[in-house]
Amino acid sequence: MNSRHGKWIRLASLLGAGLLLAGAAGEPEPVPPASELRMLYAGKPQDWPRPTLHDGAVFEEFGPLPARPTLEGRDAQMAQLGEELFNERRLSGSGQFACASCHNRELGMGDGLRTAFGHDRQRGSRNSQQIFTAGLMHEWFWDGRAATLEDQAIAAMTNPIEMAGEPARIEEWINSDDHYREKFAALQGEGRITLQQIVGAIAAFQKSLRPPRSKWDRMLEDGPQVFTDEELTGLHLFRTKAGCANCHNGPLFSDQRYHNIGLTYYGRKYEDLGRYLLTGKAEDVGRFRTPSLRAAGRTGPYMHNGLFPSLLGIVNLYNAGGVTEKREASLADPAAPRPALDPLVKELNLTAEERRALVAFLETL
Repeated sequence: MNSRHGKWIRLASLLGAGLLLAGAAGEPEPVPPASELRMLYAGKPQDWPRPTLHDGAVFEEFGPLPARPTLEGRDAQMAQLGEELFNERRLSGSGQFACASCHNRELGMGDGLRTAFGHDRQRGSRNSQQIFTAGLMHEWFWDGRAATLEDQAIAAMTNPIEMAGEPARIEEWINSDDHYREKFAALQGEGRITLQQIVGAIAAFQKSLRPPRSKWDRMLEDGPQVFTDEELTGLHLFRTKAGCANCHNGPLFSDQRYHNIGLTYYGRKYEDLGRYLLTGKAEDVGRFRTPSLRAAGRTGPYMHNGLFPSLLGIVNLYNAGGVTEKREASLADPAAPRPALDPLVKELNLTAEERRALVAFLETL
């Protein structure tokens, strides 16, 4: 064993033990200098310093996303048809909106708006999420109300505030369109085209998507020399002192669970009771699904309501320990239980330099 490798092993062992002791004592270990971090993060993610996790966290180790599927023959044709339908404005009631109107490839598969404008310039209450990773999720929408990609497509297509499409009218025009009749006949045989076949093709396209190759992807392949000192410090903070990895973990940087971080705006202008509106369960008040952080630097504004224009604002929110919400008289649903902040959200006491390092890391994703 050479001296450099031996030093790395000793350092990793000491820091790993330190992190475990720090977690038990509630005091985070000081961040090592960048020169030491470069040794600690030289191996595979499973060999990196252990993340600092709180009770209740469900952690999956970081890693690369599954490769984009290699599509051939009928599968490739179905995904191509799905992409065409994804950009098809005639799926909307007005003929002016397509799926791509809110999920624009040039805008990180989002729309760059706080919340999207839909049918008759109506504005929804939730931010359009990036869909580069949609094919890898288990449930869809901020509240998880769609169990399949097909359900998600139908919900957006027929929502009166979004695309305002009517299933019967959609099927009527697509069955009268020679181009689409020919495309579907080649893939599924002659017969009437149904809404389920339309959204099935769109889902096939979404499953083929992956985020553009990022600096993070290169770091996983080539090692920490790809990162600046600030970015590497941000990665370490993300896993340890900042506690981000309690919810944002795995290749997707999402535990795909639901949490209340204090943005219910209970009784105020932007009130949104989150998953509770779907389940009616008291524990779901204010809970929203953990979004994937892949391509985060390109997909602002942030949070379910789009009220955070910058990643630094997000980091500042978590640094303060989320938002403690107060009950007020004017409630959209007076019978709803009061929201409870997720116990995984804790005050962080990050310095300004550490917060900037976190943002630098997030922008590599």
